[in-house]
Parts: sequence; C-alpha cells; structure tokens
Amino acid sequence: MTDTRPPGQAAPTATQRPDGSGCLRVLQVSAEIFPLLKTGGLADIAGALPAALSTAACDVRVLLPGFPAIVAGLQDATAIGQFSLPWGESVRVLSGALPAVQGAEGAAVRAYVLEAPGLYDRPGNPYEDAQRRPYADNHRRFAALAWGAARLARDLDPDWAPQVVHGHDWHAGLVPACLKLTAGKQVPCVFTVHNLAYQGIFSADVFGDLGLPPSAFQVDGLEFHGQISFMKAGLFYADKITTVSPTYAREVQTAEQGFGLDGLLRTRRSDLTGILNAVDTQVWNPATDIHIPHHYAADHLAGKAKCKAALQDEAELEVTKDAPLFTVVSRLTEQKGLNLVLAGIETIVQGGGQLLVLGSGDHELENAFRHAAQSHKGHVALRVGYDEPFAHRIFAGSDITLVPSRFEPCGLTQMYGLLYGSLPLVRAVGGLADTVIDADLATLDDATATGIVFANFSEADYRHAVRRALALYRQPRAWARVRQTGMHQNFSWTQAAQHYRAVYIAALPDLSRAST
Repeated sequence: MTDTRPPGQAAPTATQRPDGSGCLRVLQVSAEIFPLLKTGGLADIAGALPAALSTAACDVRVLLPGFPAIVAGLQDATAIGQFSLPWGESVRVLSGALPAVQGAEGAAVRAYVLEAPGLYDRPGNPYEDAQRRPYADNHRRFAALAWGAARLARDLDPDWAPQVVHGHDWHAGLVPACLKLTAGKQVPCVFTVHNLAYQGIFSADVFGDLGLPPSAFQVDGLEFHGQISFMKAGLFYADKITTVSPTYAREVQTAEQGFGLDGLLRTRRSDLTGILNAVDTQVWNPATDIHIPHHYAADHLAGKAKCKAALQDEAELEVTKDAPLFTVVSRLTEQKGLNLVLAGIETIVQGGGQLLVLGSGDHELENAFRHAAQSHKGHVALRVGYDEPFAHRIFAGSDITLVPSRFEPCGLTQMYGLLYGSLPLVRAVGGLADTVIDADLATLDDATATGIVFANFSEADYRHAVRRALALYRQPRAWARVRQTGMHQNFSWTQAAQHYRAVYIAALPDLSRAST
C-alpha cells in the first residue's frame, strides 16, 4: 500500500480486528449528517467519513444535535445518561445506529444524539428560522454540542470513550476549548475547517452562557474583535487542524481568504494539514444511482443521453441533444460566483446552450435567476430549494457543471460532475484547483484534461471560459475524451481516511501513541 502519511508523522500501529477492538477510538462531532439532515457538503463528509475510517483501523462514533430529522432517524435509540448545561438546562443523551446508505457495506455507524427539544426542535433549517434569521440562542445550541462531546470524552458512556475527538466547522468549535479549559481527562482534539467564512460570531454578552473560565475571553482564546468566535476557539485550542483541500490550507493563511484569522493560522501552520474531500461512490455512481432514470458508465454512455433528454423534459427546457446543458447545484450565495453565472447567461443562450439552476439562498439572486428563466423560457430554468434526488438527475443529465466560486474550500459538485460525465467549469481556487485539470492544447494532447478552468474572478474571464466550453462541445471527439478522463478520476475515501488517521495519531500524547 502506498504510504499517504504527511511527512514526519509516525505510522499508525493499531490493527483492526473484527470486533473493533484495537482500533483508534474517534468521536466525530458534526451539526448535520447525510442521509438524515443535509444543508450542504458538510453533511456528505460527516456521513461518509466514519465508514471510510473503519477501513483504516478506526472505531468511529458520531455526536449530533437532536434536530427532529436526526432523532427520528436514529435506530434502536436508548438513553445512556444526561447532564446539565452551564445555564441550567438538562440534556439527555441517546445512543443508537445511523441508517446505512443504500448499497453501503459494513456495520452501521454508532451515534450519540443530544435530546433537547427546547434547543433543537424548531421550524426552519438547523441554523435559521423560517424567515432565514439565525436563531438568537445559536451560541447555546452549539455550546451544548461541545459540552456533550466533553462529557462523552470523559465519563458519560461507561462502555466506550474516545482517544481523539474530531470536530467539524464552527458548530463544533467550542469542543477543544471545553476539553482544554475544564477539569477532567484531557483528550486531544482535531478540528476541521469546512468554510472559514462562517465563523459562529456572537456578542461578548453571551460569554457567561458558555461555561468557560473568564481567561478564555482574550486574544489568545476565543475573543475576536470584541466578540466571541466559535471558529477561532476551534483553531486556537485544537491539537491539530485540517482543511478540506491542500490548496485551501494555504489560502486560509492569506489576508484575502483568512477572514481575519490568517495570522492565527500562520502561527499554527505546523499543525495544519489539507486533506482533500472524497466522494461516497456508494451514493454517487451513475452505474448504480437509484435516483437517475438510466444508468451508464464511462465506456457505456448511452444512458447519459437518455438522462439528458429526461432532465430537459423535467425542467421544461427544449429537449434537444445539440444544446449543451450548463447546470448549477449550489447555495445561492455570492461566494459561489453566481453573479458571474448571471452575467454569462446571454453567452450561454446565444451560443446555443441551456442553463438549469437548483438552489436557494440570497433572495436577490433567486429573483435574478427567476427573471432570467422567465425571459428565456425553454433555455433557462430555475428550481428554488434543495432536492437531493433531483440533484442526482442534474449531474446525470447535464453536460457542464458550473462552479465559478470566489473561494471554495473544497467543493463536491465538481467531483460529482466529473464522475457523472458533466465537465466542471471552475475557477482555479481551493479544492477546485486541486481536482480539475484545464483543457488546453497540452492537456488535450496528452489526455489529462478534465474540465474548463479560469483564473481571475471577473465577468470577462468567466464568459471566456463559457465560450471555451461551447467550442469544446462542438468538437465531439475532444469532448468525449475529456469527459471519459473525468469519469475515470478516483475520489474514493481510502486515501483521505489514511490521512485523517495519520493526523489523529499525531494529535495523541506520546504515551497514548505508543500504546495505540
């Protein structure tokens, strides 16, 4: 097996046994998880990583907040205990199994869920109410998640305790702070940044709710310009930090993409590792996908043409194989470069193409795409919201997946596009730069091209990239070669799981590391 460890890190010594003993015990902490609750790519990663790590000699359990969809989906749930939060509220902890993804192999992933209806049983999405306003007590809702992790790391479950805690994004940012700054067994923490732009910023007035010592509210702590930053807490107190792509690990250390935390990240660069996200091919595979009308593979593409016709019909676009179908599956936010997509609609339509957008978010962007769909009936279509099966049908039926992001920590849609034969058109930033190879004369000649890449975040550069995609589409042999190369890319979790395990091992104290 190829050694995928970051340089200088010790080789893992644990070996997996059929009963899970001898494995490195890891508690993963996340606000959402596929297939129970998903608002974005975080859920896909949180859902796929535990099973992947089980093949890398890790025994992984997951801690989740008790949102209704998660509580409802937890199988064989039993209460293992309860604890009080710093502000006096009581939380019951359930233990059970997560539902296996259809087609997935191996044992079900064990999960702990915080049952606290007063915190989590609400309308809207996990973070906002029905009017898209952040809940005023989000600091409490996710501080509870951190305190649950601390209790599980120490003494809550007498039958299992983690050797490493792995928190995902700002929602789990207080986990390392709760462990580092309070009495009890010290368990090392790994903290993963999925998107530094979302930091969990709260007023200093709520600091007393968090249950942390006053010394934590300072520059060398979680104070951030007079406020509280859960993201900064994770970055400051974690033993090791990861981001979701190697390029993003470098970019967050710059003023342009550090969002005010680049100085801290530069001081912690020796503890920072970029690990490229992967794709769960049990879920995302055009040869077996349960959500698409016709299956196909890189060497047998007849089904893709049928998927395209079906998608055009479903989206009320003109059903024609000759029109290259550009698609967007995304949160509708400025970060995703959707102002560029709007500016390039005429270029697509005048070039004989079509555009289909699936997503929700900024009301102005929604309205702008709605107006474009009304102005270009049969050529532009919009579906507001998120529909997982429809997203699968979009990747299966489309020709080009648009991801022209201003910044992109990793991105999964370009990987889905590659595997489904929908060429990504991306900006060379973050994980997009790590996963897509531009189709230029050299890469077309040596058959390494997988998509269209542009550099500058400008309307002119984006429109030129669209014209390049249209021109490539009119060259069927070159197009087919690029598409086939993309479909043969390997984004499996095997290598990523080995990298994560190496980071866990590096986070362990020497005594624990030697005995693992």
